[in-house]
Parts: sequence; structure tokens; C-alpha cells
Amino acid sequence: MTAPLTVPVGEVATRFHTLAGAFTTAGGDRLAEVTLAFEVYGELNARRDNAILVFHALTGSQHAAGFNPAVPGVGSRWTDEMQVGWWDGFIGPRKALDTNRFAVICVNYLGGCYGSTGPASIDPDTGRPYGSSFPRLSLADVVDTQVRLLDELGIGRLHAAIGGSVGGLMCLSLATRHPDRVRNVIPIASGLRVTALQRIHMFEQSLAIEADGRFEGGDYEPGAGPERGMALARIVAHKSFVSLRAMEERARLEVVDRDEAGGYVQIVSPLESYMWHQGTKFVRRFDANAYLRIIEMWQTFDLAAQAGESDLGDVLRRCRDQRFMVFSIDSDVCYYPEEQEELVRELARAEVPARRVTVHSDKGHDAFLLEPHLFAPHLADTLEHEWGRW
Repeated sequence: MTAPLTVPVGEVATRFHTLAGAFTTAGGDRLAEVTLAFEVYGELNARRDNAILVFHALTGSQHAAGFNPAVPGVGSRWTDEMQVGWWDGFIGPRKALDTNRFAVICVNYLGGCYGSTGPASIDPDTGRPYGSSFPRLSLADVVDTQVRLLDELGIGRLHAAIGGSVGGLMCLSLATRHPDRVRNVIPIASGLRVTALQRIHMFEQSLAIEADGRFEGGDYEPGAGPERGMALARIVAHKSFVSLRAMEERARLEVVDRDEAGGYVQIVSPLESYMWHQGTKFVRRFDANAYLRIIEMWQTFDLAAQAGESDLGDVLRRCRDQRFMVFSIDSDVCYYPEEQEELVRELARAEVPARRVTVHSDKGHDAFLLEPHLFAPHLADTLEHEWGRW
């Protein structure tokens, strides 16, 4: 009998690592202790040079593959939908990120709410959740904590860094600010900058959360918080993650009645029911302060400035010893394909080896989460074979 093309990772557990020493953010705030939650799939080789770092998207987690029934300290936020890894179709033996060859690492962001130090964590100075006192963060802060984790795990140069959406921005930050730490850079459905449309969407989401009376300035009690604001924020975001066609296909046939929707919203169509469902299930699995910190990282992303330069070309020229594989999704309305065109054009000007593939999908931005078969051949080719400059 022939072996199956792919096999599942199986049950996994989140690991926790507390960084040695304090961490100071780019803004000058000091965290005396930072713990990062992470998972590893596959084994490091003797040279420790087969590691792939996967950056999760906006509200993702460290749980990228396999089945994880619970994460210590996360409690009810670890809902049923979190238990199967968000990139399970991509990671495992004989999959695109082949764990027979590579050790794949995924880390929950600093500022997150799935086990890494964040606003819902206990402040050792007060014995209460940080809440509003948790420092504002930059995307570079997240990258730097993960580089420190790699150092403390004994990993020097990564074989690859991969990320979709905000995770793609993390890839670019790592590649430009720590160019000697990665060989292959694979941003998916991402770009060089924050677009005007994204800024508007994030502003709307922040307003929705902070205007909710239960936000309490960020110092709401554990288990409480701005549920209506969070639901509205997710609805605002979701419309840029999924194509209209996909939304209509997913929309439930029934219409949620006013009482089920809390009695304060009018729902008259299946599409509205679908969006309401997306908002309410998000409330159960995410912390409002963590969400505000993470979208602010996205809002304030500036690749050149965070690398200490004023010229984008100077920053990208640091990447000449790397190889880029850039993915576009033709139906993406969060990071339109024009954003990846600009990225590849600027890489070419900086003489950085780069390829670009456009994935044809009707799923929109979220195609990189939903359709591994469209990405797998190109991911595997980049990860497993050498290719020259042109």
C-alpha cells in the first residue's frame, strides 16, 4: 500500500518561554518579564538550520497545525474553532511545510491573548491584569521578541520566514531589520505599507471598541468588556477579509431574529445574519485590549523608519542575500494585488532576488487560510530548491 500524500500532525501542546531579562519596547516602555507562547512542528536538525518561522495573521495564534484541546491560562477564549491549527492544511509530513524536513515554529505575538504576555496577563507589580497600562507596541517589538526567542532556542539563521496579511509585514520587518537571520522570505497577501483603506477600517474598529460603555477605558473586569464594540469591530474588518461572493455563499439560509441578536440590531437578510455571527463568535475568543494593541501595530507600521532609515531602497538593499517569494490573491480587497506589484518592483530596484505568484481564488484575502492546494506547490518549490538571480 502506498503512503498517503499527507498525514496530520496530530495532537500538540503549546510551549511557553520566558525571555532572559527585561524587554524594552521601541517606545521606551519596559516590561520586566515577557513570556511567549509557541508551538513547534518537526525537529531541528543537528546544524539547527532547518527552522521556518511562521507569523500568524491579525487575530491568529501560535497554534498553526494539529489539534490542541486547551492552552493553559487562556481559558474560555480557546473556543472550539481554535482547537484545529489555523494552517493545518499547510504544515505536516509531506505537506507544503514538510515537517519531515523542517522544524516549523509559530509564536503568539507579544500583546496577544493566547499565552504570550499581553494586556490580559497579570502585571507582577499589581497582581491584576495589565489592562490599559499595557505598553503600546510596534510591529518591530513583536519581531524583536521572537528573534530573542530564536536566540534562546539556539537558532541562528532561519531557512524561511512566512506570513500572511499582518504576518507578511512581520516577514518584511524581520528581513530588513535582521537580514542575517533569514534565507527565504515569503510574504502572502501583504505589502510595503499601510493603505488608506486599511487605516480607515482600523480607525472604525478602534472607535467601535472604545465607544462601548463597557470598555471602561481598557480596565474592564476579566470576562466582561465591550462585547458590542468588539462584534462591530470584527464586522468592519471581516468585510475586507472575505470576498462578497464568498460571503453570500457562506450566509446562512435563516435570518437571526432580533432577540437572538441582543434586541438592539435589525437583521433582515442571511448576509447580515452571517456578519453578526462572525462578530459574536469573535467576542468569545479575543481580548479587546489585545485587539487594540495589535491593530495599532498595523496602523503604525513603517518599514523604513522602523529599520532606522528614511529611504525604502536603502532598507531593501539589506536583503540582497535573501530570496523572496511574494504571493498575491486576485480577489483580495484587503491587500490588493497592486500592493504586491509594488513590493516586487521595489525589490527588483534593490537587486533582491524575487518571484511573484498570483493565486486565482474567489475566497478573497482569506484564501491563504482556506485553500492550501493553491499555494502548496509554490511554497514547496521555494523551500526545497535553489534558484538563481535574474
